[in-house]
Amino acid sequence: MSSTPAGHVARSTSRPHSETLRRAPSRTFLTTRDGVSIDAVYDPPAVVYDASAPPSLDLVFVIAHGFTGDADKPHVRRVVEAFTQYGAVVTFSFRGHGASGGHSTVGDREVLDLAAAVEWARGFGHGCVATVGFSMGGSVVLRHAALHGPGGPGREGRTEASTDAVVSVSAPARWYYRGTAPMRKLHWLVTRPEGRLVGRYGFHTRIHHREWDPVPLSPVEAVPQIAPTPLLIVHGDRDGYFPLDHPRMLAAAAGEQGELWIEGGMGHAEHAATDELLARIGRWVVARAG
Repeated sequence: MSSTPAGHVARSTSRPHSETLRRAPSRTFLTTRDGVSIDAVYDPPAVVYDASAPPSLDLVFVIAHGFTGDADKPHVRRVVEAFTQYGAVVTFSFRGHGASGGHSTVGDREVLDLAAAVEWARGFGHGCVATVGFSMGGSVVLRHAALHGPGGPGREGRTEASTDAVVSVSAPARWYYRGTAPMRKLHWLVTRPEGRLVGRYGFHTRIHHREWDPVPLSPVEAVPQIAPTPLLIVHGDRDGYFPLDHPRMLAAAAGEQGELWIEGGMGHAEHAATDELLARIGRWVVARAG
């Protein structure tokens, strides 16, 4: 299936019949507003599903993976399979990852990749879109929701790229955090020429050599602008990258509009998310947006 550039994907004005949504998986390359080619995959809802929470034919999840992931990585596909029990799923590879073009900006320009994926998801006729991000993707879904919210100073207003519910898993609250050994290694990977070589050949991730200019809105600054869109923040108490002050800062910034789950025994991002947790997230999204 082909797609037009982000910002030009048509959305159906009427709710489609179920048979129009129960289609075969589709794969295409999207074009972001800044001209980057993004590999994207659409998976329809599962035929066999949890009878206690049947999938909503009007709901589609858009998954934003973590740094060095891509749409074909097994841990990302496991998330897709979990959420097809509750709705359709769109996943994609961020710029610089997998088969997508461009270079990773580690959470800055990636909001354009997510916007293109959300618009493509709505083009299938889904009336409700939930964005679910992990680690770097968790910061991207927060900034994306703020930029494409209902309106206000510094925001674009509600658009076809807007989301109806947001789930951020294992996300940082602030930029340039180096307080843990894994984050110090990640900073070396991103900022040093030899680190970017390791990223390209060891992790198949092409990383941009330029520093942020300007520095993008931080996740904790973005969170207050998401309301009234429902927001769920999920974090493990054994996360080796970001300690618990990060999710607590995000939850405090969200106020009553946000919900915080601290998961006992959980580590970091997709690899640490259990099937049970993914099912709970799926049910939360159905209740809030489906």
